[in-house]
Amino acid sequence: MAIAGAPTAAAHAAGMAAYFRDGERRARSLGNRGPIRFKRGNALDDAILEAYWQHGFYVFKNVIDADELAELRTDMATLLARAPASPDAEVDAAGRRAIGQEFERPTFSFIKPLADPWGGTSQLGGRHPSKMVEPTPAQDAPDAVVYMAHGMCQTMPSGLRLYGHPQLLAIAENVNGADFTPFNDAIFVKQPGLGGSVAWHQDGLTHWSSPDWDEGIHGFNFQVQLYATTPGNGLWVMPGTHKLGKLDIKAMVAANGGSERLPGAVPLLCEPGDVTIVNRQALHCSFANTSDALRISLTFGFHRRASVLGVAGKLTQNVDTVYDEARVFERSAVIAVAIDARRQRHPLETPYVYQPFVGLEDDYRHNDDTHERVIRNYNLKDLGI
Repeated sequence: MAIAGAPTAAAHAAGMAAYFRDGERRARSLGNRGPIRFKRGNALDDAILEAYWQHGFYVFKNVIDADELAELRTDMATLLARAPASPDAEVDAAGRRAIGQEFERPTFSFIKPLADPWGGTSQLGGRHPSKMVEPTPAQDAPDAVVYMAHGMCQTMPSGLRLYGHPQLLAIAENVNGADFTPFNDAIFVKQPGLGGSVAWHQDGLTHWSSPDWDEGIHGFNFQVQLYATTPGNGLWVMPGTHKLGKLDIKAMVAANGGSERLPGAVPLLCEPGDVTIVNRQALHCSFANTSDALRISLTFGFHRRASVLGVAGKLTQNVDTVYDEARVFERSAVIAVAIDARRQRHPLETPYVYQPFVGLEDDYRHNDDTHERVIRNYNLKDLGI
């Protein structure tokens, strides 16, 4: 059903065109994109780290090779084909038992086409205070579409192997220290003409008033792009805002005449196989996907150990659970198993050495036992701050 005053999808796309062009021009001028470069061992090139800390994000080019990208796309296509036919269905569109019912946490999140499910609500700690424009989808659009998929390490064999990617884990070490810990993971699905928006927000909820606050205390997220990202379907970031503390986003939108097209923002422009890193304190959003381009972003984040140890959790199904050593160890074990899963698939690749599990590698080989003990329902133990 059309919402009174809402633009059509075509009108929305046309109205965003100039903003998109300006944002793309700014994005390409920042100098924070290129291949992963290490100066020695796992030590990331200084210029990359400087650009990341200056802008709050970086675009790594050509990280995932063609063979691995094909595996990820195949597993992702299978996952989406086996999604419930509707939010309450137990079968997929072909009448088969849908994926996800074997897990304790729902595997799929659904929304109405082109909707903003979080903006202007109290969900997720109320960190999305301003509502995005919700264009009217085409008349033949479905009632609901997959918005996110969760638990890639247990639903996609290639997703588990990706979680153990040695270069990405080395980047996590450079940013958060060798004893870094996981955050969570989620796959954003933005179908052409259907994909919903994510309202302007900063991810962190826990440490804004901490005496130890700094620009990296809430960690970061990677996004592995299975398809090209564009201004119309991709994530937008406000450069440098990770340094500014907690922002009054609602006031920023109001000062912009109520428009979601905040000045100065840039899109994350990627080709298939590129990987972005975004500081969780950076102000960011994505607009309703009224373009004709599919976006699928495999998103997973990491924290400093000091940011989560002894802290009461936020943004997870176990809000207010204190993350003690045992909880941090159990969730971090997924990294150890993922590293070995990747080693088995890529025997010629040098595996990443994850310091918290040095000497424990034999206990966390990827096999039926560890898949059941460590991987199954691992996302019940996410470390959300």
